[in-house]
Amino acid sequence: MSRSKWKSIYINKDILNLEKKPIIIYSRAIIITQEYLGLNVKIYNGIRFYELNIIEKMIGHKFGEFSPTRKLPQHKKKNNKN
Repeated sequence: MSRSKWKSIYINKDILNLEKKPIIIYSRAIIITQEYLGLNVKIYNGIRFYELNIIEKMIGHKFGEFSPTRKLPQHKKKNNKN
């Protein structure tokens, strides 16, 4: 669910105070800011954690954009006997 335009951006400052490496993030709605640059984080997608290193191109995006929640379908191959 996207955040309304009239609300301010959602940043969780408590995550940056943790001393654990890598930082574990459950909220996919947090926007990546300059403070997260260079950190290793693990983002939870509902099933498992995805490990991610924050780079400069990711600033301004949400953490949820970098942890996929769906698998690609695996189609069965047909057995053609000629």
